[in-house]
Amino acid sequence: MTTAPAQPATADADRTRSGLGLALVAALGAGTIGIWGKVAGQVGLGSFDLLAWRFGLVAVMLLPLAGRGLTWRQRGPLLAVGLLYALATTLYFAALGRITAGTTSLLLYLAPAFVILFGWLAGRRPDAARLGAVALAALGLGLVIGVPGAGDRDPVGLALAAGAGALYAVYLLASERWLRGIPALASTGHMALVAGVCFALLAAGSGTLDIPGTLTQWGVIVGMALVATVVAVPALYGAVARLGAARASLVGTLEPLFTVLLAFLILGEALRPAILLGGAFILAGAVLAQRRAA
Repeated sequence: MTTAPAQPATADADRTRSGLGLALVAALGAGTIGIWGKVAGQVGLGSFDLLAWRFGLVAVMLLPLAGRGLTWRQRGPLLAVGLLYALATTLYFAALGRITAGTTSLLLYLAPAFVILFGWLAGRRPDAARLGAVALAALGLGLVIGVPGAGDRDPVGLALAAGAGALYAVYLLASERWLRGIPALASTGHMALVAGVCFALLAAGSGTLDIPGTLTQWGVIVGMALVATVVAVPALYGAVARLGAARASLVGTLEPLFTVLLAFLILGEALRPAILLGGAFILAGAVLAQRRAA
């Protein structure tokens, strides 16, 4: 006598595999942001100027294609998610002006800990695997990015960086809840619209908003828009939908490792042994995070 295969279990496994694949694509795509940012500085593009053009271009590309047919009731949460992302990014850059880039990134990429904490406060008690995954990821991030040093004693800077990590966690949780059933490209287009407006205002306020004047500058903007946004952001939304915010964010801690590896391959920056060890810890944490609670 034969039995029918457990189709729901198979479907769930396929969903998890596709979610993991999307999370890796998102981390790799977002990992190029640091490379684009470094090249942007070399060609005379300011941070807020670069971000304004990056997201403005994505909004112009995606909204006419993927933003049709949505009601204003559906658009409201999409725009709110974009505002959360813009606020988290603004706090990140504000922290960069006060403390080192390594510590700012370290606190930002502790977003999975905030995701689990906020979920715990909402009644979703984390299991030992999730807590262990966060610990491994934090240890690996410390090795890859570096631990706080003498330049990281500014309490306001530390608070801004921690706020960026907390807001990024809220952004992921809101994406999990509010973007359900919305095409990823439509969600990305609305997020880009809000982010583009916010960063254009910040660039104008700082006196850096200008039209790029060279093909090299436009090349950086287009590359960042396509790879780090049109590819990476919908992949992130897809991963969150399939894995949940906690598991997807833990896979996302591979992003700074990808940045370091890309800087080694593209820019010729040094690759320290501690980076490889840290990457192993981050990878172990990402794998442990995929264990389901019994």
